[in-house]
Amino acid sequence: MNRKNPKVDDFIANAKKWQPEFKALRRILLDTELTEDFKWDHPCYTFEGSNIILLQGFKDYCSLSFCQGSVLKDPHGILKKPGEHSQAMRLIPFTSVRAVTDLKPVLHAYLEEAIATEKAGVKPVFKTTPEPIPEELQQKLNKNPALDEAFAALTPGRQRAYLLHFNAAKQSATRDDRIEKCKPRILAGKGIHDCICGHSKKLPACDGSHKFME
Repeated sequence: MNRKNPKVDDFIANAKKWQPEFKALRRILLDTELTEDFKWDHPCYTFEGSNIILLQGFKDYCSLSFCQGSVLKDPHGILKKPGEHSQAMRLIPFTSVRAVTDLKPVLHAYLEEAIATEKAGVKPVFKTTPEPIPEELQQKLNKNPALDEAFAALTPGRQRAYLLHFNAAKQSATRDDRIEKCKPRILAGKGIHDCICGHSKKLPACDGSHKFME
């Protein structure tokens, strides 16, 4: 069994939900070639420095989240998209220790495949047609070099999230308003779903903690 990371010990000990499920999943993960690490306030399992698995807890379930899950074959049809527009990540949700135990052989097979694809250098195929830049944003980028540079410096995923948000508005005035509201985030190098108050328990993502600040 691989060496345990003390930060993961603390994470599980302080978890308000899913402690038994985390422990069961952790035992399976430690029985692989993966290295136990702790990133973004969550247990993260890596292979030669590459992120393979995140162990996460949500309101209705906990999960094994495969960072490059879209490349896995998924013969049992158990991998789920965490969001409508997710491209690479796939997760397996759990609500009981029994579910983890029953799926143990399958989980080992999926983990072995995830490691094998990483060794082989297999990468996800991302959407080749980029989300179009709305005219309202392009005009602002042309007029504001700082905004243009900041938007270009964002990761492709963060750029796409902004573009999806802007393009979802049917009216030009609404798109313009959304862009104006997001400008400070973009200039700060933050994604639309990133925490900007620093109080989130799920950094870099926002978990709504700012709503409870005085």
